Amino acid sequence: MLGPQSYFGRMKTMQWTAAGLLALTVAVTGCAIESTDQGAAGAAQARVLPADPNVVVIVVDDLRFDEYGAAGHPYLDTPNIDRLAAEGATFVNSFHAVPLCSPNRASLLTGQYPSRHGIVDNVARVRASFRLETFPQAMQVRGYETAFVGKWHMGNDPTPRDGFDQWVALPGQGRSTNPELYEDGRLHVVEGYTTDILTDRAVEFIQRERDGPFMVYLAHKAIHPDIQQLDDGSTPPGAVGEYMPAPRHRGSYENEVLPRRPNTIETLADLDSKPAIRNALAFRETGSADADYSQVPSPQTGETLIRRRAEMLRAVDDGLGRIVEALEAAGELDNTVIVFTSDNGFFYDEHGLTSERRLPYEESIRNPLIVRYPAVAAAGARLEFLAVSVDLAPTILELTGTPIGDHIQGASLVPVLMGDTDGWRSSVLVEFYTYENPFPHLMDMDYRALRTDRYKYIHWVQHPSMDEMYDLQTDPYEMTNLIDDESVASLQAELRDELGRQVLGVLGLGRIEGN
Repeated sequence: MLGPQSYFGRMKTMQWTAAGLLALTVAVTGCAIESTDQGAAGAAQARVLPADPNVVVIVVDDLRFDEYGAAGHPYLDTPNIDRLAAEGATFVNSFHAVPLCSPNRASLLTGQYPSRHGIVDNVARVRASFRLETFPQAMQVRGYETAFVGKWHMGNDPTPRDGFDQWVALPGQGRSTNPELYEDGRLHVVEGYTTDILTDRAVEFIQRERDGPFMVYLAHKAIHPDIQQLDDGSTPPGAVGEYMPAPRHRGSYENEVLPRRPNTIETLADLDSKPAIRNALAFRETGSADADYSQVPSPQTGETLIRRRAEMLRAVDDGLGRIVEALEAAGELDNTVIVFTSDNGFFYDEHGLTSERRLPYEESIRNPLIVRYPAVAAAGARLEFLAVSVDLAPTILELTGTPIGDHIQGASLVPVLMGDTDGWRSSVLVEFYTYENPFPHLMDMDYRALRTDRYKYIHWVQHPSMDEMYDLQTDPYEMTNLIDDESVASLQAELRDELGRQVLGVLGLGRIEGN
């Protein structure tokens, strides 16, 4: 059922699936292929922008879209993130190109989907990460002083990558306290709490005397557990990851209980409309593909874990406050583009999922995305237009007057920020590959998902008979799979057609034009 498959077998499956998607799309729509590279979504229209703003990008590990105060969290105290949202624009329909650490970090930096940049999992990533064509490289050529600080996580190799004048990196996952840092050409241990240390390095870079603009990319270890990852993507035998808040924050939410979303389930029988997920989780819990899943309980995420994650975020929030203070002291706050986002989401038992943050439901694929830059982003704006992580690179490049290369697949969000939304996208693609092996029950769970402003279509590559469709307007928690509902058959065909176009586009195979 969901057993392991060889790498070459997977590649063959992917190739045949692409061909099958193409054939299916042509059959459904009667369309023809036009050899057109979708590339960077076209050249940016002429817009008057301030010259040479500074840039600060903050990426939080595993942070959900709703996991801060201004997003509606019931008890999280995040005054600095909330201030950023109040003074900037929040994209409320923003998504990860892939909800997985290494591939999406590469997508943020390159503006490309994993199928284009080549980092498709958390394993085969080291060599590819040295070849990435990133937006800091282009900014450096443009004359920006650039810095990377934090969790690179595209391979355990912490040595410098091109595009950064200053490089401060954790090896692999890094540690939450007393971390090893690669900086100044050497690997050494720094005593203290990692989130604070990384903030220190970012603030020191901001405060440096310079004649031109700067860019700092701060990738936090938090709010990921303190666990080491081997080169093959696995963890050492018996290793258990612990969430480690800063000592000053530990216990600050001790009496809080997180209200669970309506899609939290009690047994796997509640997943009958999601057979791909149900079968995978039955395998997870029993080790058998033939288990009587109707009696298998859904494991529950403990409140202690949730509280510790929340406590870890407080140090991230403190660090953001220090960065804003440093910019204010230098008179550069309003001349700085500040972006706050994450690499993937997290599940608190929604759909029976816990550590399977890779899967295509809203809790995993939606990201927090806040942009503060008064010149283009209206204070307190909540933008419902679809965004995706590959948009970060072209957005920053346009804001800094840096050419947007043809290799970039995302679209600059600048026109949306400035109110020019004519012709903006009506759907986004989310993709996922299962070449790695840390979670055996997720082998053969590759998917391509299409998200519109209202609907979601999930195509399970190895299990097409188990596809899913949701109307998020009437069913925001994705509890009613419409795949067998004949009343929406024509809409399903449209969504499958659009999914086919998106898949072909990101693979560089052209696009399918409608009649």
